[in-house]
Amino acid sequence: MHAIIEIGYLIATLSFLGGLKFMSSPKNAKTGNLIAATGMVLAVVLTFIAAVTATVPYTNLVIMLLAIAVGTVIGKRLSDKVEMTGMPQLVSLFNATGGGCAMLLGLVEANQMDVSTTVLGNKILLIAGLITGAVALTGSIIAERKLAGKVKDRRSKAVIFTARILLVLMVLLPVLYFLGFIPISFTVFMYVLATVAMVYGVLFVLPIGGADMPVVISLLNSITGIATAFAGFVYGNKVMIAGGIFVGAAGILLTLLMCKAMNRSLLKVLAGTFKKSKNGTVEEEQEIKDISISETAMSLSFAQKVAIIPGYGLAVAQAQHVCGQLQQLLEKRNTQVDYIIHPVAGRMPGHMNVLLAEANVEYSHLKEMDEGNENMAQYDTVLVIGANDVVNPAAENNPDSPVYGMPIIRAHESKQVIVMKRSMGKGYAGVQNDLFGLDNCSILFGDAKVSLQEIVNQLKLI
Repeated sequence: MHAIIEIGYLIATLSFLGGLKFMSSPKNAKTGNLIAATGMVLAVVLTFIAAVTATVPYTNLVIMLLAIAVGTVIGKRLSDKVEMTGMPQLVSLFNATGGGCAMLLGLVEANQMDVSTTVLGNKILLIAGLITGAVALTGSIIAERKLAGKVKDRRSKAVIFTARILLVLMVLLPVLYFLGFIPISFTVFMYVLATVAMVYGVLFVLPIGGADMPVVISLLNSITGIATAFAGFVYGNKVMIAGGIFVGAAGILLTLLMCKAMNRSLLKVLAGTFKKSKNGTVEEEQEIKDISISETAMSLSFAQKVAIIPGYGLAVAQAQHVCGQLQQLLEKRNTQVDYIIHPVAGRMPGHMNVLLAEANVEYSHLKEMDEGNENMAQYDTVLVIGANDVVNPAAENNPDSPVYGMPIIRAHESKQVIVMKRSMGKGYAGVQNDLFGLDNCSILFGDAKVSLQEIVNQLKLI
């Protein structure tokens, strides 16, 4: 039976790899998700069988079954109820459960282990899993609350200083304990560490702004993966080790790629800061040209190629379905419609892709930033919906700008740009957008969903 279980774990591990491979392509993402989920189900079933064959007490088996059933029901209900606009919050909650599990495993093992006979290496692995799990737990919960608008950014020096002190303590306390300077039991010490790590998780996420949430979610996801891998080493469970390493490595890589897409270091993202403008830099007064619904509809009706650049404002207005209707209407007029997606648009990795998928927008219409920029001059009209800093030309031509050096979608190189905005408010970086003052740019003021619906209605009459 042991050999069968080990082979099953190998199959589950290969399923994770296959799932990741398929998920690298939007077209095959659903298949990849199904393959990975199947591997996870197999791993859970095999773990339960292993517990049965190891003559685990009947009561424990019942508790395991109840835990599996409760987790399945709650996960299914949450997934069924959530709207696509709430997907970042759901991802954060699921990530919190993973971190919480790793932390609880550490506490349970600390209570059960024989400290006198346990090797130092296992204790270190247990501590590492506990700390990373606790940070992921509270950090993900705060991230979910911030995404839901319930918790505001806290960038005070006190928060940042306290977080740094706690970070030092998480490294220093285990060293002092193993050197004999902390005369308490290992179990009590683990509870102290868990408390310190959970408080750090809260302070770790508090200073980070909403626009940086994709990076934070990805980083917390990688931390959860690392915590799972540590727990796998403690239990000698190969599938936990492999799964944790996959998640941890993928999360870290994605985090670094998104930081590169914003031209900001990970440390600056975590500190919640942007580069400040040089002293004496004065924003020039812009001559803003507004445009009406009817003029926008007329412009779109004559365009042969249209690009839509979505941002977080599209999610806030929940305008993805109307946006999809606009695309279909334009295609009936033989107009080519593409969506150009910035790597960090939205509040989680792939946020815009998820929103547009809900509106049944085919992946063939989605273009990455580099591909869109190469063909930007060919677009007759570019419609910017809820995006700001990611289309700011100052990122390329103003060295004094806080966003200078950040890769952008070069909407200004198209023949005409129409930006849909509620007001002239600035983006997350808090700087003026030079795009708005260009000759080929007009602003359509109003709620994105309402404006798009009116444009659709006007196009039907033309």
